[in-house]
Amino acid sequence: MSSGTASELDPVTWTRETSQEPLEANDLALKAVRDMIKAGRRTQIVELLKRWDPIDVMQLLTRLRLKQARKLFQWLPANPSIKVVAELRPEFRSILMEESTLDQFRDILAGLDPEDAIEILNEFPDDVADELIARLPDLEDIATRGTYADDTAGRVMARKFVALREDCTAGEAVEQMREEADRIRRIFTVYVTDADGRLIGTAEVGKLLLARDDVPLKDIMNRDVIAVSADTDQEEVLRLARKRDMRTVPVVSGEGHLIGRITPKQLTRIAADEANEDMLLMSGVSGEARSDDTVFRIVRGRLPWLLAGLVGASVAATVVGSYEDQLAEAAILAAFIPVTMSMAGNAGLQASAVAVQGIATGALWSGDIVFRLFKEFLAALINGAIAGSLLGILVLVASLIVPLEAPERLALATSLSLLCVTTLAAMVGATVPIVLDRIGIDPAMAIGVFITSSNDVLGVLIFFLMATTFYMA
Repeated sequence: MSSGTASELDPVTWTRETSQEPLEANDLALKAVRDMIKAGRRTQIVELLKRWDPIDVMQLLTRLRLKQARKLFQWLPANPSIKVVAELRPEFRSILMEESTLDQFRDILAGLDPEDAIEILNEFPDDVADELIARLPDLEDIATRGTYADDTAGRVMARKFVALREDCTAGEAVEQMREEADRIRRIFTVYVTDADGRLIGTAEVGKLLLARDDVPLKDIMNRDVIAVSADTDQEEVLRLARKRDMRTVPVVSGEGHLIGRITPKQLTRIAADEANEDMLLMSGVSGEARSDDTVFRIVRGRLPWLLAGLVGASVAATVVGSYEDQLAEAAILAAFIPVTMSMAGNAGLQASAVAVQGIATGALWSGDIVFRLFKEFLAALINGAIAGSLLGILVLVASLIVPLEAPERLALATSLSLLCVTTLAAMVGATVPIVLDRIGIDPAMAIGVFITSSNDVLGVLIFFLMATTFYMA
């Protein structure tokens, strides 16, 4: 690798890494690239990487130290660098998005066809895409993307599609697909519009290929067309696609004109984004949190949730404090407080997780809510009865080893408290996500601090009520 000639570059290859674990076989290529970057041999390294697949270049970038990755990324020519960025994970991609890199992409996007530029913008994180749009004020088609709210169909839709009038024939549709093959990577559906461009039907590619060339689209198209508006939330788009088993989802304007489509790639990305956001919310973290956040953003995203948890814990502590006399009289009750709080939290989280999953997948619908809640109630009642009975038995067994005052009454009080706490916590966990969804709040928020804190308070309150009623009466 000393002279940097083409013949010496040939042996430097990359083996595709299909898992998170790096391959030792790529260590030689990694060292060679590092040496070329350190030596400033831009021409040689660009010539080498031109022969690599963009995914392989992306994997190489993620293996380099950040400083070297930034330098290499800036060296890459326009087209390869665009393709590489499309393959990068969002959190790593944003690290590369420095001021100079944004200027580089502004120049690249300005030289592309607007539809190609929009498709590339859809691959970027929203904050980076917004910054690039702001730097392209003269490109109306690209700037239009910024008029749609975040996480909507209009924001992520592709503007490339095949649309024909209903009086066109199947043969003309197939010919149009051939002409659009270079511009549109995959065509699953041909959209049928009226004279004014309003969507009136769809025709699957397989059906068109099997039809006679002279058959008009209006005779073979599916008139039961399902579309979404540009301002439809992307989570709702995903839910609709899953429910109707749709590979692509057409997007229409308020007047019904076809303006775009949600591709299979975008549906996959939406599913990943929504799952990631729900996971963060369930963990008590802002849905916008990223691994490369600054200290300020980390604090801003997490502190509100921690403070909310502090409020809930303080209320629970206040409830415990209000029963100070009972605790002083029967210190054994303190041993059961963590048991009660743990059961309340677990029961609530289980029920809320199932409810959120049902809402997200569309399995939970309005006419089904009462039946689902009744099932949750019965299941929680049975679980609470079993858990309470086991705890009562343990108390009685423990009384044979450790002297306990009125073990039968203590067993009864703890068993009933566990039964009531488990049942009530499950009902709260199953109901709150549905209520939040009805008022337009992400139901995943219910699984975090809200369910945990509320059930802790309810659990402690119910426990002491049972203890004072059945044990200390």
